[in-house]
Amino acid sequence: MKNILLFLALSSTILFTSCEGDPGPPGEPGGLVYAQVFEANVDFNYIPSENIYETSFIQFPFEVFESDVVLAYRYEGRGDIGNGETADIWTQLPQSVFYLDDTGDVYQYNFNHTFVDIQFTIEGNFDLTNIGDNPDPTTNQIFRIAVVPAEFAKTNPSMDDLLEVMQTDGSQIEKIEL
Repeated sequence: MKNILLFLALSSTILFTSCEGDPGPPGEPGGLVYAQVFEANVDFNYIPSENIYETSFIQFPFEVFESDVVLAYRYEGRGDIGNGETADIWTQLPQSVFYLDDTGDVYQYNFNHTFVDIQFTIEGNFDLTNIGDNPDPTTNQIFRIAVVPAEFAKTNPSMDDLLEVMQTDGSQIEKIEL
């Protein structure tokens, strides 16, 4: 009896492991998708009528889609990371800079973009012609631009749609009072 059960177990194992069905349909192309990054060294031009500094428009050196996410960083210099080593320091935009202590004067590095190009600006709450100190914050500025691939969401559900999916009328949602 033991030999018969052993024979059936081995036979069924061989039978099921050697079966192969029709191949399924091909899937979506795979692989890793990485953000693309480039750097731009820019000088700002003052626009007196708007009291802002702005750069020329910088074309993306690769294809960018309207749904992609664009991040920008300003180079701050090098910093000590220990053991006598240094590394680049990058600050994400927008970046506010307090111009003079106790004056409330602030200017801000910012950017705007389309899926074709990017432009950097310096905006402030005072006459920006005064910010040309040592070092000059309007010349020889290095920015790192990262474009992260993304897709627009296929749906944009309303609150009613979400409550329906949750199978609730909203009475079970916790309310927080501040």
